[in-house]
Amino acid sequence: MQISNRTLQARLAALGHNPGPIDGLVGRRTEAALDEALAEFNGTEAADLFDASGLHSIRWHWTAGAYGVNDLEERSYNRLIDDRGTAHDGQFPPEAQARYAPGRAASHTRNANSGAIGLAVDCMAGAVERPFNPGKAPMKAAHVDGLVKETARLCRKFWIPVTRWSVLSHAEVQPTLGIRQRWKWDVSWLPGMDRPGDPIEVGDRLRDMVRQEMGL
Repeated sequence: MQISNRTLQARLAALGHNPGPIDGLVGRRTEAALDEALAEFNGTEAADLFDASGLHSIRWHWTAGAYGVNDLEERSYNRLIDDRGTAHDGQFPPEAQARYAPGRAASHTRNANSGAIGLAVDCMAGAVERPFNPGKAPMKAAHVDGLVKETARLCRKFWIPVTRWSVLSHAEVQPTLGIRQRWKWDVSWLPGMDRPGDPIEVGDRLRDMVRQEMGL
């Protein structure tokens, strides 16, 4: 598998070895973290630190659509959660992301699709960040429950640690991985909140739920 420097750094951080900033520049800290991780997992090369599928992360999204999964949403995400908490297949299975190419895998996150599963809650049509309005199809508790359960299932299946660097929302991609996005704020609001919050803090809440679901 082809592994970019930024992907390697994020994976090392997810496995508990500090590579320094996630900036795509391999220096002494990244090299030291790689050596430590290889020793921990009895590996000889960076690929040994990844699942055999080539998948290494999950990106959370909302579709910004009305309730009811449609064809466009199925093309854009690998898995979708409806307003009853039920998970649906997208057009492309998660495994397609390991060899990402436009039209052959889901294009869910700008410049960050390779090896990353796109998991979306189907909601938030007409939502506005400021002043906050959840729109005509706000996220429900059932969406959150389904998102947590499906994330836990995928993490177990593809050896994806539940960390800020490997399971994160679209809104967290730029501040955490340094990959510029276009004013994305999903998922920075959850049912019961009066307004969107800090994306990383909201992500931490969801990750805690996933860990609890997994018994970690």
